[in-house]
Formats: sequence, C-alpha cells, structure tokens
Amino acid sequence: MSDVILETKHLTKEFKGFTAVNDVNLKVQRGHIHALIGPNGAGKTTCFNLLTKFLVPTSGQILFNGHDITAARPAQIARMGVIRSFQISAVFPHLTVLQNVRIGLQRQLGTSFFFWQSERALDRLNERAMQLLAEVDLTEFADTITVDMPYGRKRALEIATTLAMEPELMLLDEPTQGMGHEDVHRVTELIKKVSAGRTILMVEHNMKVVSGICDKISVLQRGAMLAEGTYAEVSTNAQVMEAYMGTEAAELEGAH
Repeated sequence: MSDVILETKHLTKEFKGFTAVNDVNLKVQRGHIHALIGPNGAGKTTCFNLLTKFLVPTSGQILFNGHDITAARPAQIARMGVIRSFQISAVFPHLTVLQNVRIGLQRQLGTSFFFWQSERALDRLNERAMQLLAEVDLTEFADTITVDMPYGRKRALEIATTLAMEPELMLLDEPTQGMGHEDVHRVTELIKKVSAGRTILMVEHNMKVVSGICDKISVLQRGAMLAEGTYAEVSTNAQVMEAYMGTEAAELEGAH
C-alpha cells in the first residue's frame, strides 16, 4: 500500500457555536486522486481552507509527509509543495497565457513575484512554460490574452500555473464548476493526465468526474466524515444515498 502524504487527526473548526468541520480524520495516499464530496454546506471548502492554512483549526492536527503543519503559515506550506488551485479562476486576465505560467515559474528563480523583472530574465523560463502549456493542451494559446480565452481553457491554464509551482500535493477546488459538458470532459482528462507522479485532493460536485478518475472518495456531511472508500463503495452506501437525497442521489446513481 502506498504511503500517506496528508493526514488530519480530529480536525475541527468552530465558528461562534457552529461546527463547520467536526472531528475529521482524513488520509490521502501518495499518488492517488482523492475526492472530498458531500451535499452543500457539508464543510468541504472549510476543510480545504484548513488544509491550506487560510483558516486556523479550533482543534486537531494536520500532517504533511509526517510533519505537523498545523501551525504553519500558507506561504510555508506552499513552499513545502502543497499548492491550491482556486474555485474562481485565479489567473491574471490581461497577461498572455505564457506570461501567466512564467509568473508561476518565477519561484524557481528565487525572485518570486517580482513583476518588474526584466524580460530577459524571464525569457529563460519560456521553455519550461511552453512544456507546461503542452501538458495542459494550451500550446496554441500561448500568446492569447487570458481574458479572451474560453472558461474551460482558463481552468486548464490555472492547472498549468499550479503545476509551475511544482506541487507534491495539488488541491483542486471544484475544478469543473460552471462548465459545459465538453469542457468538463476535457478538464477531467487533463486532471487524469497531470496526476501521473503527483497526488491530487479535489473538492468536486460532478459525480461523473469523481466516478471516472478518483481512487478514493471521502464523503462529508454537516462537517463530519460520513463514509469513505472507492466510488463503488461510496455510491451504494445507504447513508450517503440519504445524505444526497433527491437530485443528487439520482446523479450519484447515474454516474455508474
């Protein structure tokens, strides 16, 4: 069995008497695509915010590669290799696609986010940037101003900029949200492709996406862990079916 890259122990977050994340014990295996699913308000995004240190847990522990990172700051865990791609497209709209990826790569020059870097200094990053664009099928868009790109392609660019940070663990927050069928399919294939040699933890609503690419699924309900296992195990779990009452339960079934 592969080893555990990320683990939470009794992770809990309370907001003024409301428990958003309740005693969650999560284990993400190295090399897996692991999904965090659950009905709206289940605590998935809060859980993500705890893992990337945008929120401080009320109690519990977060371990990355066996090291306790509970007290680490967001920049520290990013340097360790835990990189999050955001729900809302987090790219610079008025730069070209290539320039966006170069900014992600600047970290390797030890000159993170010096936007006044000379073009010459940045030009040596072009080759690697083009490799990353090829990895996410965006080569032909290299010189396109990002704002002019279709939505699904912007999400692909976001994955490329996340890859530029050389993540050991990629956190993808609703990667297919708001997409049409064709884009969903493209981004799903892309996630599968870039997962080679990497570990991905994703929050995702679309059950077809989850059923198609995830090794393991954790289901949250009202902030607590409801079930965990493969898609086949989780989708036939009576408690999970009940939690996903109505349309979502039908979707759970339909993704088989």
